[in-house]
Amino acid sequence: MATVSEHGLKRVVWQRIKETIIEDCKKSEIWKILILDHFTTKLLSSCCKMSDLMQEGITIVEDLYKSREPVLEMKAIYFMTPTAKVRHLDIFDCKFWHYFFSSPDCSDELFNKMKLYCGKYIRVCKELNISFLPQESQVFTCDNPGAFRSIYSPHCSQDKVKTLETLAAQIVTLCATLDENPGVRYKKETVLENTTLDNAKQLAALVDYKLTKHYDMDDNSKKKGKTQAQLLIVERGFDPVTPILHELTYQAMAYDLVPIKNDTYKYKSKDGSEKEALLNEDDQLWARLRHMHIAEVSEQIPKLVKEISANKKQPDGKITISGLSQLMKKMPHFRKQVKTVHLNLTEDCMNHFQKNVEKLCKAEQDLAVGSDVEGVKVKDPMRTLLPVLLHPHGTYDKIRAVLLYIFSLNGTTEENLNKLIQHVKIEEDREFILNWRELGVPIISSVSETSRAYCTLSSRRDRTQEETYSLSRWTPVIKDVMEDAVENKLETREWPHQSECPAAWNGSGAVSARQKHKASTQDERRSGSRLIIFVIGGISYSEMRSAYQVTQSVKSCEVIIGSSHIVTPMELLDDIQALSKPTTTKETFTIVKE
Repeated sequence: MATVSEHGLKRVVWQRIKETIIEDCKKSEIWKILILDHFTTKLLSSCCKMSDLMQEGITIVEDLYKSREPVLEMKAIYFMTPTAKVRHLDIFDCKFWHYFFSSPDCSDELFNKMKLYCGKYIRVCKELNISFLPQESQVFTCDNPGAFRSIYSPHCSQDKVKTLETLAAQIVTLCATLDENPGVRYKKETVLENTTLDNAKQLAALVDYKLTKHYDMDDNSKKKGKTQAQLLIVERGFDPVTPILHELTYQAMAYDLVPIKNDTYKYKSKDGSEKEALLNEDDQLWARLRHMHIAEVSEQIPKLVKEISANKKQPDGKITISGLSQLMKKMPHFRKQVKTVHLNLTEDCMNHFQKNVEKLCKAEQDLAVGSDVEGVKVKDPMRTLLPVLLHPHGTYDKIRAVLLYIFSLNGTTEENLNKLIQHVKIEEDREFILNWRELGVPIISSVSETSRAYCTLSSRRDRTQEETYSLSRWTPVIKDVMEDAVENKLETREWPHQSECPAAWNGSGAVSARQKHKASTQDERRSGSRLIIFVIGGISYSEMRSAYQVTQSVKSCEVIIGSSHIVTPMELLDDIQALSKPTTTKETFTIVKE
């Protein structure tokens, strides 16, 4: 039985791959070899497992760039990006070749090599039009962390246009995969220090142009009209607070405080041996707990372990996690995994919290929200910041607090900034703070300067009646935007239309007339509208969580969020600091985390 993820974008991508690649090559019973480049390896890994491929007749997966022994009795399926740098083509790989490209625009070099050396072997050559990664069921990335530097560094102005072009093409492949032709809007450009930051406007224009071009070239030669979807494009500087706050929800907290690389958590078991666990949606417990506050997670895990034990001999028993009994039958070791993986990860998070983070959170929340837990306005932010600076916190933590202080004031004086930099002892690396200006965020205040980069507290939604933890009072600004968009409350003055979807669009109630791409089951057809958010310069785990929360509360509108990449607070600070470096490679000032 297939083990492919049954979640949102991942399922849609896997279905498209099956329909385009696998079905085309399924006419014979010959086993096949799948040859991938770096990007397509990530793409396949994000939405299926080797067992899924084997079920479809693929017995070997190879790296395009490695030397291979010829296997003449098999078919070769090449799945690669159209710009793959192929030094040579192994024409004796297999008897027949099938070529599939992740997106259009096959390079002349690659096409000519294919034609010259292996034209008589090629049986199929098609484009898949998928150049994004489905990171989660409602999250996608363009797998391009370098886009941040290309767009925001003053030393990379020549790279910016090309990077925006590439991102636009990738966003269009997302829309095409979802069979959407959305109306496109963007956050109004930022004016700061007599310069205009209009990356969102530029990207919106590029996306809309490429969408029009794509749907004008429809297979049926019919122009596809706008669907019941909206695409909003916003820059990272729109909300500088969210990505640097210490978060206390499970996923965001874990990725901030625990060394998790490539979604892999490494830990030691009781016998001292090292273990690894992949944190993704195939782990149903992770999918259930990841957006909960750490206090709830700490309570829930022991209960779930006990519940699993009680239901282990009762497969038909009702349990709180959907499908957990079926999972138990397939994975008898699941109870042990729950104990070792999530209890260890929760303990790691709580150790950091009790040692250091708890003292930081109150000050951070007061600065971010602008009031204390009682609702009393913070009149003197320096009094809130001072205890953090006087405590022996790590340098990164102090930088984060200083930034929140500056953001709360919408910029500070140069004299005050110099004192703060001296106190944190980053005189030689003040770019950690100053370079936020490249994102349109005011750092040094000026009477003559106007900025729309940072969403001011006065424009925030009133959430005083919502239940929340005292150390988790801040709500990502993007959640306000999502809710306003769904309710048709976004102001055109602040969110101009590059193009409009049907006038009747209302994310909270509209029913889409579109048909899903070759929907084969009732479950693959969905009614309602889609809201797609793209953040230029990276998204945080808190912003990812907001997409799920709004979707859950609205029901009739699915919110999908994406960016060039996902950032943790420390990664973002390193990227910010590196913006002023003249070299093409990222050089960062590494601070030992205390």
